[in-house]
Amino acid sequence: MIKEIVVELDVNGIADITKEVEEFVKNCGLNEGAVLVFNVGSTGAITTIEYEPGLKKDFPRIMEKIAPYGDNYEHHKTWGDDNGSSHVKAAIIGPSIVVPFRNGKLLLGTWQQIVVVNFDTKRRNRKVILQILKSI
Repeated sequence: MIKEIVVELDVNGIADITKEVEEFVKNCGLNEGAVLVFNVGSTGAITTIEYEPGLKKDFPRIMEKIAPYGDNYEHHKTWGDDNGSSHVKAAIIGPSIVVPFRNGKLLLGTWQQIVVVNFDTKRRNRKVILQILKSI
């Protein structure tokens, strides 16, 4: 079972998609298994975070320290663009996570939400694929 969701995000935008993933799992017809959450594209990422105002500011700030926008990236020479840092940040975080579920509920921590992040240098519609992985 596969579903695609689209989330429009500003530069360094972060969106909580936990409810969409929970609803998908709830309606999949399985009691237990796992759900793959995958970002399509090389300048976006999927992770978990405590989705609260402070961390929504801290996370992009720290990622900017790790891969600063203003650095000289060879990627810019290849394509004549400005998003080398976006690719590096997205590669560090990664494009996907797998979350187990039991009794139709995600096995997340109390303050753990699933988020999609846009590291690109412009507003983007982030495509996220959800896929149920069955237990054997």
